[in-house]
Amino acid sequence: MQFITSPKYQTVTDNELLQAYKQQNATEALGALYQRYMELLYGVCVKYLKSNELAKDAVLNIYEELVVKLKKHEVENFKSWVYMLAKNHCLMYLRSPKNKETKEFMPESMQFTETVHLNNIMEKEASFTKLEQCLDTLDEVQKICVQQFYYQQKCYKDIADTTGYEQGMVRSYIQNGRRNLKKCMESN
Repeated sequence: MQFITSPKYQTVTDNELLQAYKQQNATEALGALYQRYMELLYGVCVKYLKSNELAKDAVLNIYEELVVKLKKHEVENFKSWVYMLAKNHCLMYLRSPKNKETKEFMPESMQFTETVHLNNIMEKEASFTKLEQCLDTLDEVQKICVQQFYYQQKCYKDIADTTGYEQGMVRSYIQNGRRNLKKCMESN
């Protein structure tokens, strides 16, 4: 994007170009001033809009805003002022209702916490029932060791003391019982 500007404006300051535009309505002076900061404006617009095409459109729209707003506002530092103008332009674009994506709310697609909570309770209840049934399928020795280890939270030594089995055998009964429980739970 480039404007064709007269070489006479290349050495003129920003404030002099602003005054020429305001006092003499010299659109060529405004074009020269705008062209100095066009890349800055484009960069700001790409940063906020995240699209090169939207940024190009925004830069052109900002020029149209400049034509009107510079006559109304007293601008001391054009670079800062035009930067804020570009930023605000992009933010207003992003906030406009036509850029908001809306979706219809469908209550039937929502999960309600009461239902989910009840489902979890029912699943746990079913798992405990299945576990009790599978415990009954274990050898008596495995069943006793597994129940004392997991339900009564006894250690190998305590189980060995109460049952009379060797500590190594208690460990083996628990491991085999756990493996058999797992197979039973997966098969049902």
